[in-house]
Amino acid sequence: MRPHETWGRPINSGLRTTWLGHSTVLLEIDGHRILTDPVFGDRASPFSFAGPKRFHPVPAGLAELPTLDVVLLSHDHYDHLCASTIAALASMPTIPIVTSLGVGSHLERLGIAPERIHELDWGEACDVRGLRFTATPCQHFSGRSLGDRNTTLWSSWVIQSERHKIFFSGDTGLSEQFRETGAKYGPFDLVMLEIGAFHPGFEAIHLGPENALKVFEMLGGGTLLPVHWGTFDLALHTWDEPAETLMRLAAEQSLRIVTPGLGQVVEPSQLDGPTPWWRGLK
Repeated sequence: MRPHETWGRPINSGLRTTWLGHSTVLLEIDGHRILTDPVFGDRASPFSFAGPKRFHPVPAGLAELPTLDVVLLSHDHYDHLCASTIAALASMPTIPIVTSLGVGSHLERLGIAPERIHELDWGEACDVRGLRFTATPCQHFSGRSLGDRNTTLWSSWVIQSERHKIFFSGDTGLSEQFRETGAKYGPFDLVMLEIGAFHPGFEAIHLGPENALKVFEMLGGGTLLPVHWGTFDLALHTWDEPAETLMRLAAEQSLRIVTPGLGQVVEPSQLDGPTPWWRGLK
């Protein structure tokens, strides 16, 4: 069953997710729909003919999604800010975009009207269509060319509705700042943390499975949905290694994780635990 055949069904828990690949997740939270880091292009690259290419087709196109309330954009790297996707969103003029400080300049060049853009610094919050978005500190970097490194901000995010609260890491390395974020904004109904593109030399900018579980505990635990894996080849590990490692470590530490398949529409609170769906693709 394709996801668009499921989105019309009622949500029992008030919180439903659809992982569309990498860090792109459709969040349905108390009647609101948020799309995180929308990347629907074939490559995470400034070029259409070169750069990291998608392993699997997108399970649903942008035009197939239900009506969106907000797009949340963590930072400006190509695997999070996709030019072709933003250009397509420019033709959907009623959808606001919440993002990190400075990223709006990229969006405007791609056709997004400035009045649709809400830029936040760390610690700032905005209320958009019944939802509160708070930009929180994380450890990464930004830039889309050699000449604009760190001219825009990167953020993690707290998303709040009347009844639910979600944490979305964006891209980050391990930092004690997450302990403060957990104490100030937690607990969370769902924690979305990046686990892919990891390597011992990348620990300052990416978590990987082991450090993701450390951050998960800093934030107060709950239910972890891993993102930023299984879509683009951005490191030296095999595409499924982050998920395999996460499953093993989470089981050893008795931590609750969920691993829905690409395009699977799920209510995280109603899942028993992880499902190694990727093993069936080998």
